Amino acid sequence: MIEVKNLTKIYESGVVNDNINILIPKGSIYGLLGPNGAGKTTLIRMLSTITQPDTGEILINGEPLNEGHTSVMGYMPEERGLYKKMSVWEQLIFFAEIKGVKKTEAIKRVKYWLERLNILEWKNKKMEELSKGMAQKIQFLCTIIHEPEILILDEPFSGFDPVNVDLVKGLILELNKKGTTILFSTHRMENVEELCTEMSIIHQGKIVIQGKSIDIRRSHFDNTYLLGFTQKPQNKWILDNILTEHSAIDGNIIIKVAINSEEDRLKALKEASSEKSFVLYKENLPSIHEVFVKTVSV
Repeated sequence: MIEVKNLTKIYESGVVNDNINILIPKGSIYGLLGPNGAGKTTLIRMLSTITQPDTGEILINGEPLNEGHTSVMGYMPEERGLYKKMSVWEQLIFFAEIKGVKKTEAIKRVKYWLERLNILEWKNKKMEELSKGMAQKIQFLCTIIHEPEILILDEPFSGFDPVNVDLVKGLILELNKKGTTILFSTHRMENVEELCTEMSIIHQGKIVIQGKSIDIRRSHFDNTYLLGFTQKPQNKWILDNILTEHSAIDGNIIIKVAINSEEDRLKALKEASSEKSFVLYKENLPSIHEVFVKTVSV
C-alpha cells in the first residue's frame, strides 16, 4: 500500500534520510524503530506530506503521494498539537470535519468514541484542563475520528500509563482488523514485538534491517536452545553443556545450551526428557529489543 523508493532528505546539519526504501503491505502493522536522531520523525513527516523529500518518491497504492491522500490518512505527531481553549467535543468535531466528515456523521462518531472510552462527561472540558494522559487520549481520537485507511503514529504510547497503553494497543489491533494499515515509530520494543507484523530499523539515516519480525529474530538466532525444569536437573549431559542458568518468574529452572546439529538437537531432547521435571524445550530466539541493541551499537 505504501512504497518508499530511494528517499533522501538533507538539511544543513547533514543527511537525515539516506536512500530509504520501504514497502508497507496493505493491512499490516509496520514498526519503524531507531535511536534518537536516527531519522524516524523526518521520514514520517514526509509520509504525511508535511515535508518534501529532496530525492526519491513515495507511492500510495501505486500513485505518487500528494495532498489528496491526506484525507485517507490519520497522523499523530510525537509533538502533540491540540487547541488548548477548545473543548473536547469541539476539538473532535473540528478534526472530523476538516477531514471531510459531515457534521451529522461527525457528531455520531464523536459521541460513540466518548461513550466507548467512558469519557463522555469530559466533553465540555477545555483541553488545557485535561491531564497529559487524557489529552493524549483525545489526540488519538482526533487522529482516527475520520476512519483513515492509513494510520501514522509517531511514538503513540508516549505519556500513557500502562492501563492506557493497553487501551491504545487494543484500539490499534481493532482498527487493523478492520483493514487499516498502520505505521508507528516507538522506543518500546515490547510493543513492536506484540503488535508488528513487519518492521524496519533505521540507524544514522539508513535502513539497516527490515522484514517480518519473526524472520528478523530468526536471522539473528545463535543456535542456542532453552531447556526448562521444575527443579534443578541431575542429567550429566545437561550439566556438562550449560551455558547459562536462571530461575524464571514461575520458579522453573531455565538452562541455555548450544545445539549446532540435528544430532545435538535430538540428543538434548532425549537427555532433557529423562528428567521427570522437564517442562520446556524451545529455540532461544533473540527479542526485537536484543536485535535492536545489537544493530545500533555497531
